[in-house]
Amino acid sequence: MEHKQRPLGRPRQNKNTISTKDKIVNIATKLFLNKGYQIVSMDDVAKECDVTKATIYYYYATKADLFTDTMVQMMVRIRENMYRILSSNKPLKERLLDVAKIHLTATMDIDINSFMRDAKIFLSDKHLKQMQDAEDKMYEVLAQTIDKAIQEGEIPKRHTLLSVHAFVALLYVGDYKDVDQKPLIPDIEDLAQQIVDFYWNGLSK
Repeated sequence: MEHKQRPLGRPRQNKNTISTKDKIVNIATKLFLNKGYQIVSMDDVAKECDVTKATIYYYYATKADLFTDTMVQMMVRIRENMYRILSSNKPLKERLLDVAKIHLTATMDIDINSFMRDAKIFLSDKHLKQMQDAEDKMYEVLAQTIDKAIQEGEIPKRHTLLSVHAFVALLYVGDYKDVDQKPLIPDIEDLAQQIVDFYWNGLSK
């Protein structure tokens, strides 16, 4: 039986009772992604979590601390999901296509580049480093997969990190919307296929 894949980075849907901190992180993640860093306040998070603002501050001293933790944990979830997808026995191109489909579905209504650019203005160097470290670890999964494909002769020898960042950059191109908020290619399946075909044309030669 085929299991439905969860969008990359989205919080788990757990039927069991979750901790107060996990609840705060899950709800804050949705608020930040939907409204952006500046608009969301600690009051908003407390209200949505049905807890006092003091409870939020018990776990997070500042909004920047809360935002950073939500983004780091989101990248951890992305890394776990990427590992699961990329660890399958499918050919590399098919695995990359699966990653592309899920990424494009998860970011369909979010301008990730603008979202992160706006938030970074308000973050300290410490916060930015925590997020960069989490991002680097996220890309390690893809780098290891490409390295293995090179070693097994599935693709020619390439600069691994360049290959990783080229793929990620193409995924972000797929998130592009014009002034009327229309995507490059409306159908996600078609968009993902064209991105991976374009990428594979360079990677495999």
